[in-house]
Amino acid sequence: MRRLFSSRLFFSQLFSTVLFSAAVLFLSVLNADEGMWLFETPPSKQVKEKYGFDLTDKWLEHVRLSSVRFGRSGSASFVSANGLIMTNHHVGAAQLQMHSTPENNMLKNGFYAKTSTDEIHCKGLECIVLNSFEDVTDILAKVTDGLSLEAAAKARSETISKIEQEEANKTNLHCEVVTLFQGGKYHLYRYKKYTDIRLVWAPEQDIAAFGGDPDNYEYPRYCVDCSFFRAYENDKPAKVEHYLKWSTNGVKENDLVFVSGFPGTTNRSFTREHLKFQRDVFFPERLSRLYRREVIYSAFAERSLENRRRISHDLDAVKNYRKRAIGQLDGLQTPSLWKSRNEINIQPDPMTKPCSELSLFYTDYCYFELGEAFNSQTFRLARQLVRLAQEKEKPNAERMREYRDGNIDSLRRGVLNDSPIYEDVEVLKLADSLTMLLDSGKSDELASKFSEFSPKELAEKLVFGSKLRDVAVRRKLLEGGISAINASDDPMIKFAIDVDSIARRLRKNYENDFEAPMTAIYANLAKERFAKFGNTIYPDATFTLRLSYGAVRGYEETGNYIKPVTNVAGMFERAESMKFKEPFNTPQNWLDNKNKLNPNTAFNLVTTNDIIGGNSGSPLINAKGEVVGLVFDGNIYSLSNNFIYTETLSRSVSVHVDIILESLKKIYNAERIVNELMEK
Repeated sequence: MRRLFSSRLFFSQLFSTVLFSAAVLFLSVLNADEGMWLFETPPSKQVKEKYGFDLTDKWLEHVRLSSVRFGRSGSASFVSANGLIMTNHHVGAAQLQMHSTPENNMLKNGFYAKTSTDEIHCKGLECIVLNSFEDVTDILAKVTDGLSLEAAAKARSETISKIEQEEANKTNLHCEVVTLFQGGKYHLYRYKKYTDIRLVWAPEQDIAAFGGDPDNYEYPRYCVDCSFFRAYENDKPAKVEHYLKWSTNGVKENDLVFVSGFPGTTNRSFTREHLKFQRDVFFPERLSRLYRREVIYSAFAERSLENRRRISHDLDAVKNYRKRAIGQLDGLQTPSLWKSRNEINIQPDPMTKPCSELSLFYTDYCYFELGEAFNSQTFRLARQLVRLAQEKEKPNAERMREYRDGNIDSLRRGVLNDSPIYEDVEVLKLADSLTMLLDSGKSDELASKFSEFSPKELAEKLVFGSKLRDVAVRRKLLEGGISAINASDDPMIKFAIDVDSIARRLRKNYENDFEAPMTAIYANLAKERFAKFGNTIYPDATFTLRLSYGAVRGYEETGNYIKPVTNVAGMFERAESMKFKEPFNTPQNWLDNKNKLNPNTAFNLVTTNDIIGGNSGSPLINAKGEVVGLVFDGNIYSLSNNFIYTETLSRSVSVHVDIILESLKKIYNAERIVNELMEK
């Protein structure tokens, strides 16, 4: 029987089965596979006590240096000595769409580079590997000691800028000071960056995302959500010392497995008032935008096959975000979740005032500073050009964080990326978001624009009148700096300047009225936890490298046991039961080669690993340090992981390595990749 996704009942049942103490929200429970752990403070004790396995420094270093952050969207890993990178199809889908044409829809048809010279350069894409780390909390504590919130924020920012710049100059690595425990700790991360990434292989979307939106966050699953890229250096495949070897022995139920990746955001250490803000402001505001966009994008996609090709990646992303947000909001609206947190109910809650202040201008902040009211690639390019020019005029330490010297090269590559920008899609997105702004009543400061044009007319004027889709024009503005920006008559540049004065004011409000007090509050709470628990706790996810542990394990649902591993036979049975109709339409080459496939080949599997959005593309690793799977989703119960973890029902979902290898051999004739994966 199918579950209703937004059912309040499922969350009530989920949380009522879990009795958490105050400590559970801040540290690992030895009887549960909880935690997105830092590599600098790994869960060695927990893994040893529960699974009898020693997390050695050598094992941890090898896994860390094999793990890759893939662009700004997900995780990945090296799987060969020649820089071969494995990630999800959906993580790399933007590159497939970028290189598609009306004649060759690579999302639909897939891609395979038969030789190394056929591998496609992915402009603007960067991958990084965590080379080393260092705790700099004490340094920042000293420079902020005794200062007001605003002065402390300024001193902290300046010191972070100095540390990053000095370390980058010294090591020639990309250096970031990352905030952990919402300001309780600060670690310096030194990353090896790869800027020449090329596409090697990806299957058809119909098999990569088999089951589509109906099966998203469900299980059993049958997806080959996998793609391969390659890192290059000096125009040659990168030679990497650390990579994950391919497991040929598979996994069985209760086997110990690890996930190494870059989980995006969790809110487990949030106070009660902070979670109420998420429930009452953050998620409703987010969902209102997602619902709008899903309707608009879907209608556009239905008009023609070419429209669908152009919008498909954006539409799939919106559907995924919408489904995830609904589940997370339902969790926050479920009383049993709050009951499980009663013991950490701080009175008075120190986040009451900052959240109250933020609620007054949060929608404006989203619309103007986060750019949600100007949803257009052309606008984003204009803003980048405007801010790059403006921020470069300031000393490095006084700039917006994302425009400091350590990030400039990445920003330049992004601005000069010559991926296609479709005018009709741009007008569609921008007109819709401008309509949203007008409907919200938040458009007063841009009233002059709407007194002359409707949202659609303004969008057409800005998009069709702009020359920013020409990379040569962007390069000229980039190199010309502030004088070129001020002299530009490009309507989108002028519009970005008009918006920027409003956005900067709102950003300042956010930093002073919310971010600064929040940092101080959570830093104090973290100190109390450190004093009591030491390094036996893990921080909320921040899109930094983490390690989670768990086991291959099924679960019981509505009285039925869900087996942990699916197989090829099950995929064909599922497709046939749905009459092979979209999104259960198995690609023709799979139907043609069905008899070649072993029906017992493992397809997808579930494990108890603690994951969240951002972990997509993470390798699933056995105790030997071999890759046994590729994380691509969680089941419906894992949506609660943003706020609380329960091993009872929450599962991560991975592509089994056996189906990847089987399909490479028997469907795609990709012997070049198979041989590379099998090299020892």
